[in-house]
Amino acid sequence: MSFHPKRWIGLGLGVAFAGLAGLSACGGEAGEGGDAGEAPIVTTAEHGEAGEHGETGEAGEGGEGGEAGEGGEAGEAGENPGALPLPKRLAFMTGHVEAGLALYRAGEPSMAAKHLLHPVSETHADERVGLDALGFDGSLFEAVSAALDAGTPAELVEPQLALAEANLAEVSKQAGGDTIEIIEFLMDVIDEEYTKGVPGDVVEVAGEYQDAFGFAIVAKDHAVSLEGEAGARVREQIDALIALWPEAPVPPASPTPLGQVIAQTGLVRLELSDLK
Repeated sequence: MSFHPKRWIGLGLGVAFAGLAGLSACGGEAGEGGDAGEAPIVTTAEHGEAGEHGETGEAGEGGEGGEAGEGGEAGEAGENPGALPLPKRLAFMTGHVEAGLALYRAGEPSMAAKHLLHPVSETHADERVGLDALGFDGSLFEAVSAALDAGTPAELVEPQLALAEANLAEVSKQAGGDTIEIIEFLMDVIDEEYTKGVPGDVVEVAGEYQDAFGFAIVAKDHAVSLEGEAGARVREQIDALIALWPEAPVPPASPTPLGQVIAQTGLVRLELSDLK
C-alpha cells in the first residue's frame, strides 16, 4: 500500500471541518432560539441580484488556502465576482445557469428565472467582461428569458436551453484555465453557498442551495478532462457530491446536512491532490 502524506493530511482536515460544521449547525439550531424544524422551507428563488453572495470571504480562505493569491478568491466570488480571473468567473456564471436549467427542466420556472437571467443581467455585467471575444452569445439567454416571461413549458424551449448550455461550454473551453484550480475554487464556493442555504435542518435560502448544486455540475463538466485513475476518482467523488441534492436543485423537506456536504467537497479536494 502506497503512503500518500497529502492524502492523509487532507483527510484529517476534511474530517475536522466536517465535525466543526456539524457542531456549528447544531449550535445554530439551539442558539437561534427556535426549533429548527419549524423554520419554513423556502420555495421561491431568494437569489438576490446585488447582495446574494456577500460576506463570504472566510470560507474561501479555508478551502485550499496556502497558495498565494488563492485564499480569498472564493470570497471574491461573493463580494465581487468580476474581480476573479476569467476562467473562474466563467465557472461561477455557469454554475448559476446550470442551476437555472435544472430548475426550468424540473418545472420550476419561477425559481429558475433569476439563475438563467444571470448571464444577461446588467447587475452582473462585470462578470461578462472579455466573454464576447470568446464567443459568448447573450441572445441565447435573452431567448430563454422571453420564454420564461411567456410561461413557455421547458419541453417546448429545450432546443434553446441546450444551445445556451452548449454556448457556455464552448466559451469555457476557449477560456482555458487550470482545471484543478477551477474545481478547487468551485468546492470552496459550494461550501460557502451551502453554508448560507442550509445552516440548519431545512433549506433557508433556496437560491444559495440551488447555486451550490449548479457549481457541483460545473465541477463535473471540468473534471471530464482529468486523465487516468486519479481523474476517474475525482469524477466519482463529484458524482457522490451531486447525489447529496436529493431532488436536484429543488429544495427538499430534508436536505443533506451541511457537514456531510463539506466532508464530500473535502474528498473531492483530496482526490485532486493526487493530480498535483
